Amino acid sequence: MKVLILGATGFIGSALLDRLASDGHIVTGLGRNIARAGVKWPQVRWLSIDLARMHGAGDWQPLVAAHDVIVNCAGALQDGLADDVAATQERAMLALYAAAQPSSVRIVQISAPLGGAGTDSAFLATKFRADEALAESGVPHVILRPALVLGRNAHGGSALLRALAALPFAIPLVHGDARVETVAMSDVAEAVSAAVAGLLPERSDLVLGHPERPALADLVALHRQWLGLPAARVVSLPAALAAPVGFLADIAGRFGWRSPLRSTALSVMAGGVSAAGAPKAPGPFLSATQSLSANPSGVQDLWFARLYLMKPLMIAGLSLFWLLSGIVPLFAFGDARQHFLRFLAEGPATALTLATCLADIALGIAVLVRPFARRALLGMLVLSVGYLVAASLVEPQLWADPLGPLVKVLPSLLATLATLAILDER
Repeated sequence: MKVLILGATGFIGSALLDRLASDGHIVTGLGRNIARAGVKWPQVRWLSIDLARMHGAGDWQPLVAAHDVIVNCAGALQDGLADDVAATQERAMLALYAAAQPSSVRIVQISAPLGGAGTDSAFLATKFRADEALAESGVPHVILRPALVLGRNAHGGSALLRALAALPFAIPLVHGDARVETVAMSDVAEAVSAAVAGLLPERSDLVLGHPERPALADLVALHRQWLGLPAARVVSLPAALAAPVGFLADIAGRFGWRSPLRSTALSVMAGGVSAAGAPKAPGPFLSATQSLSANPSGVQDLWFARLYLMKPLMIAGLSLFWLLSGIVPLFAFGDARQHFLRFLAEGPATALTLATCLADIALGIAVLVRPFARRALLGMLVLSVGYLVAASLVEPQLWADPLGPLVKVLPSLLATLATLAILDER
């Protein structure tokens, strides 16, 4: 069959793409940023489309006409610079259902468990309204509601579990006693494969999850064992501390960073994750222990876990470094200008001093904005090398000062290269 996967570059979508392609279906992947996906899966047809802009039935009709099944894995946790939750999860889906009504296309909807905490959040409220509209539309469909998905890869909540598990000495946790039901990615793929093949009853609404519900603290400890790290003490933190963390993560979200610590995720986690509230899909399902055992960790998993929470600190540190390097000379402008007065007239020296300060400030701001971060990091590398070459030619004696401006650029270059290396999110 011809299958269209919405959100095919995501955590769940990419796994389903592999499974459905191996089942022999002709798969088309849809996502916003598909450049790398096209390289990874050249056998798949790719469409670069922003679902938030697909708000009319006419936008969907060519896609509906060209496919037998549409699998919806797309979603947005919270509004941000690049995400519109209501447009992506509700308005686009209502337009899809309107386009699908006169056709025979089947829709497989990957949704969220009912009955948990955070149901008033835009993330869950829009998903559930879209589910209700699909159930009432008359379009052939299956709705699947996975619990917390564990797989070989990690993203969002599963990535945060690994990062917390890799912390040294002790593990600080809020809501450590919250119960978390999990489901293996392989089980999600199996259920979707069955739904696409028509093996699940039409209009089914099924939950996917192992009945075991370990506490969050136990789940983190299980991931720590999976990473091969010795047991560490869990430090229970007051729930009130979650609010400032979520506030900062929400601000980062406004700049395009999709942190799993945003307020929506924290509110959902406060009540735990349960796949109760609807009939279970045919099992059996792997437990959390079995899910991790099926995918033994390697050193790359340990690197990822240790760097995950370091990444925002590295970006913030580079931003502060470049902002200060541009702002501080403005308060000692005469001294800063002296470096250029050695070989330039007063006017050009003043202009060049001001230009370098403004360039540093611009890069320090741009690296905080997710769509501009890669270009900002590349700009930092180019400007740093330019500073080193120019200063080495004009004032080579600066290298003799072990705490001087040239020596300090070297660790900045390494930090920039390291941040650039771990910038990709999926």
